[in-house]
Amino acid sequence: MLSIVLLAPLARVAPRRLAWFFLVACGVLVAALPANAQEAPTLAAGLVDQVRSMALDKAAAPPAARVEIVVGQLDPRLHLAPCERIEPYLPTNVRLWGKSRIGLRCAQGRTAWNVYLPIVVKVWGRALVVPAGAAAGSVLADGDLDEAEVDLAEEFTPVFFERKLVAGRTLAQALRPGQAVRQAHLKSRQWFAAGETVKVVAVGDGFALEGVGQALTHGIEGQPAKVRTENGRVVTGVPAGERRMELTL
Repeated sequence: MLSIVLLAPLARVAPRRLAWFFLVACGVLVAALPANAQEAPTLAAGLVDQVRSMALDKAAAPPAARVEIVVGQLDPRLHLAPCERIEPYLPTNVRLWGKSRIGLRCAQGRTAWNVYLPIVVKVWGRALVVPAGAAAGSVLADGDLDEAEVDLAEEFTPVFFERKLVAGRTLAQALRPGQAVRQAHLKSRQWFAAGETVKVVAVGDGFALEGVGQALTHGIEGQPAKVRTENGRVVTGVPAGERRMELTL
C-alpha cells in the first residue's frame, strides 16, 4: 500500500507543485520527453539515391549550371506500413526549383500509401551581384555590380547577366552583400504613357514587321499594354523599350 507523508499543510503547497508531487509519488511521471522526440521515418540509402538521381534528371536548369539536391526528411508524424518496393515519382505541376518535393508511393506491400518527401534544388550559376549590398531606393551604378556564382533557384524571379539591364535602375528593396540582383528587386520602368505614339514591332520566325500606333494604356515593364494601330486595330503586346512595344506572332 502506498503511503504519502506530507511535510507541509496542503493549503501551503502551490497547486502545480502539489500535482507534480502526486505524479511522482504514484510512479506516473517517469521522464520529461522533449516535444520533438518522435523521429522521422528512415529512408534507405538506395531510395535516397533514387530520389536525388530523379531530381537531377528532371531539374530545369541552364546547361552550364551546377545542380545540387538536398534531400529532406519525411514528416515525423507519419506511421507508414511496411513496404517491399517504394517508387519515387515527380508529382503533377511540381517544379524542381528551390524548395520542392518528390512523391513516394508503396508499389508492393500489403497497404498502399503515398507521401511527399521535401527536397531543395540548388542551381549554381554565375549572375550579377552587389558585393557591398545596397539600400532600397538606391540607383545601381555599373561599379556597384560584379559577377559571382549564386544559387539561381534561391528565388523564383530571374537573375540578371547583363550589366546594361541593371545599371541605372532603382532598387525596390534592399540587397544584402553578395546577393544576386533579380527582376523583382528592381522598380519597374514605364516605357511610354497612354496617348503617346508608340512603335509596334511584330516579331515572327525569321522576320519582324514595324508600324506605329497610339498607346491606350501605360507601358509598364513586365506588364501587357494595349495600342491602337493606324488601321484602328487594338493589339496587346509587351513594352520593350522607350516608346516601343513588341508582339510575338
